[in-house]
Amino acid sequence: MSEKLVRKAIITDAGFASRYLPIAKTVPKAMLPMGNRPIMQFVIEECVEAGIEEIIIVATPEGKPIYEDYFNNNVNRIRKQLAAQGKEDRYESVQRVLDYPKITVITQDLSLPYGNGSPIASAKAFVEGEDAFLAIYSDDVVFGSPGAAKTLVDNYHQYNDAAAIIMAEEIQKGEVSKYGIVSLQDGSYHEGQENFLVNIVEKPSVEEAPSNLASYGRYLLTPAIFDYLTINSTGKDGELWTVDAIEKLKQSGKKVLVVKNDSKWMTTGDPENYFKAHLKFVIENEKYGHKVKEWVEEIAG
Repeated sequence: MSEKLVRKAIITDAGFASRYLPIAKTVPKAMLPMGNRPIMQFVIEECVEAGIEEIIIVATPEGKPIYEDYFNNNVNRIRKQLAAQGKEDRYESVQRVLDYPKITVITQDLSLPYGNGSPIASAKAFVEGEDAFLAIYSDDVVFGSPGAAKTLVDNYHQYNDAAAIIMAEEIQKGEVSKYGIVSLQDGSYHEGQENFLVNIVEKPSVEEAPSNLASYGRYLLTPAIFDYLTINSTGKDGELWTVDAIEKLKQSGKKVLVVKNDSKWMTTGDPENYFKAHLKFVIENEKYGHKVKEWVEEIAG
C-alpha cells in the first residue's frame, strides 16, 4: 500500500478581530508584525517545514487582497530600486516569500454559521480527494523545531488509519480553566504510543480537568470531517465548532488521536498575548535579542 500523503493546509483568518480595532478594520489580524514579518508568514513557514505543497488561506473579503498582494505580488519596482542602489540583497527576504508553495486565498462562505469550523468548511472543495490535510488557526504561533505541523504530519505517516489528530501542549495545572483540555482514553499521555481522544472539556476547573494537555489550533484532518461541518451541525451558541466535528467523527467509530507538542505554542488572538508572543520573538532574535533585554531593563528602570 502506498504511503498516505499530506499535501495541503488550510489556514484560517476569517474572524472579525474586534479586540484589535481600529487596526483590524484595515489589516487582517494575522498580518500584524512579529519583527519584519507578519504572523501569517511564521505559520506558512511551519507548513513549509512539514512538506506542505499547497496552502489555502481563508480570509475576510477585506483581507483577501492584502494576502494576495503580500504572498503573490512580485514587486519589480522595489527590486529595480534596490538594484539601482546596490542593495539587491535586501530583496532576498521578498523573494523567499514569493518562492513559498502555491498559496490560494479564498473568502469564507457567508451562508455558513459563525464559528471556527466555518472557514475550514469553506475550503472543502480544495481538499476533497486528499488523504488528509492540515487545518491551522493563524492566531496560534509555534516557536521551535520541529513545529506542530511537521509533528502532525509525521504522526499521520505512523498512524495513517487515524481520521483526525489533535495537537495539544502541556500547560500549568492552574491554567486549565482558560483552554479546551484533552481527555485521554488511558487517563494520561504516553510517548511513542497511540493516545486516543475521549473528548475535549472546555475551560474546566482545576478539580474537573481530565489532564493538563490543552488543545490548540493545529489539526490533521481527513475529508470525513466535512460530514460534521455543515450548516446543520451547529453547537454551543449556534456556532460551527471544529472540536464538535472531531468529537462526532470519533463517535462515528473513527480513530482520533492526540499528539503532544514539544515546541512552544503561544496565541496572538488578543493584544495581551500578542505582545507576549512578540516579546518572546524579539528576545530570542539572534541579532537583536541581547539589545532588547537591555532596552527593557532601561525602560523599566
